[in-house]
Amino acid sequence: QVQLVESGGGLVQPGGSLRLSCAASGSIASINAMGWYRQAPGKQREFVAVITSGDNTDYADSVKGRFTISRDNAKNALYLQMNSLKPEDTAVYYCNAAGYSDYDGGPFGSWGQGTQVTVSS
Repeated sequence: QVQLVESGGGLVQPGGSLRLSCAASGSIASINAMGWYRQAPGKQREFVAVITSGDNTDYADSVKGRFTISRDNAKNALYLQMNSLKPEDTAVYYCNAAGYSDYDGGPFGSWGQGTQVTVSS
């Protein structure tokens, strides 16, 4: 089993910044893509950003130029630097990882429990 734990959420004023972290642990042989998703109240979960094992990145149009995704492969950690935050960024942010388990060599896909980000004055 692979566990993901997010941290770094909170309350911030519009225009402010937050840095989210996600730590992966468990039976990990390798992690391919890692990403961030978010879910606002009454809405479906949506893609925010993704980073591959080769450090290729992609972002939702709504966060391009404001958010930066990065990872530390040695620590199995994922980060999301969020700048110029807007009220519409308010959501629960989830970490996602996909890779291969060292338990049975099979693939895994895991989600974290989420961390709340609230942008409000």
